Amino acid sequence: MVTESTIWSYLEEVPDPEVPVLSIIDLGIVRGVKVISDSEVHITITPTYSGCPAMNYIEKSIQEILTEKGFKTIHIDTILAPAWTTDWMSENGKKKLLEYGIAPPVNEVDKLVLFGTAPTVKCPQCGSKDTKMLSQFGSTACKALYQCTSCLEPFDYFKCLK
Repeated sequence: MVTESTIWSYLEEVPDPEVPVLSIIDLGIVRGVKVISDSEVHITITPTYSGCPAMNYIEKSIQEILTEKGFKTIHIDTILAPAWTTDWMSENGKKKLLEYGIAPPVNEVDKLVLFGTAPTVKCPQCGSKDTKMLSQFGSTACKALYQCTSCLEPFDYFKCLK
């Protein structure tokens, strides 16, 4: 009998299409796995935001990997509540982001619009906290564009969502 643990390990092989260094497990979008039988499984996922354009691709990737592993019937439910937060990202995922050159989410929501201050984000290149936001949006809607004022390198910051 296949176990839920085995399915979770299979899903580690599914990369996020927007940040391929991360798996969907690293992102924390897989919310549940239920093994029905050795050929049938039920997966529950939550998008990083309700309009995430990558969800169809992610569902297709889950279908492909589980079909390769021998599953004949794969049910995938997308749920919107509770809403995804960056708290669901794994610590390993945050480490992978940093190693990839993307600043991982700090434990602080951006209040720039309300109070005029952006969160302090550490430069993934040199480690300096002397950085500034250039744009609310980086290479994807999940990221903001920052620049380090010490090494002058621009970098993406994975926004903190709570």
